[in-house]
Amino acid sequence: GFSGGNKYLFPGVSGPEVLNFFHWLGAVITNPMIIGHKWTPVRRVVDRAAGMVQISKLCFCLVVDHGELAGLFAGSPEATWSEASELSRQYHITYKDKPFHTILSCAPHMYDELWVAGKCMYKLEPVLADGGELIIYAPHLNEISVTHGKLIEEIGYHCRDYFLKQWDRFKDYPWGVLAHSTHVHGIGTYENGVEKSRARVTLATRLSPELCRKINFGYRNPDEIRVEDFANREDEGVLLVPKAGEMLFRLSDSPDWAKGTG
Repeated sequence: GFSGGNKYLFPGVSGPEVLNFFHWLGAVITNPMIIGHKWTPVRRVVDRAAGMVQISKLCFCLVVDHGELAGLFAGSPEATWSEASELSRQYHITYKDKPFHTILSCAPHMYDELWVAGKCMYKLEPVLADGGELIIYAPHLNEISVTHGKLIEEIGYHCRDYFLKQWDRFKDYPWGVLAHSTHVHGIGTYENGVEKSRARVTLATRLSPELCRKINFGYRNPDEIRVEDFANREDEGVLLVPKAGEMLFRLSDSPDWAKGTG
C-alpha cells in the first residue's frame, strides 16, 4: 500500500519465503485494492512478522517530494510509517475525476528493465478505463529482467485468476514473479480456459513484436510514436504521463475494484 516501515527488515534477512508470500498476497488481493491504501492485509503480515523480532526497533521514515524533504518521522516502525503514509498520500497521489481510454506512460531511463518499468502500468491502472489501452513508452528498454527474464518468458503476463485457476501448474514458480506478472498485466478474469483482460497493455520498447506476443502484451514501434500527439488531450480521454512510475494515479471516486481493503 505504502512502502517503508517494517518492510525493510525482511530483504536479505528472512530470505525469499516471506518476500514471495507477501508479494503474492498483494497480487491475490489485486494491485488496485492495495496500492495507495494504508492498512492492507499485506501491511498486517509485515508488521506481524516484525513483531517476532524481539529487539527494540527504531525507524526513520522520510517523505520526499521532487528531491526535497517534505517530512521526517522517527520512532517505532509502526507509528512512524503510519504518520509518513498520511503525508505521502498528500504528495504522491494524483487524483483524476474520470478514467482515460488511452494512456501514454513514459518510463524514465532509470527503468532499464520491464521488471521495474512495470510501475508505469500498475501506478496508473486505477485511472485506466475498462477496455482502454496503456502504452509503456520506453525506447531505451531492451530487457525484461536480467534476473527473472527467463521465468517471465515461460509464464507470460496474466491476470490473477489465470494463475489461481491453474495453481497446480504455477505454484512452484517464485510467487514474487507471479505477483509481478499480475501487477503489470492488470486485473481480469479467466473462465473456461479464456482470459479476458479489463484493459490492454502495449509495449513501445526495444523488445521485439514476437517477444511481446509471447509474453501476452501488445507491441508498438517506439520510433513511430510522437509523444506530443498525446499531450493536452485529457478532455478526450487521453492521458500523457511524461515521467511515469513515481506518482500513483487514482480516481476521485474509485470503482469497487479499486476501493481498498481498509
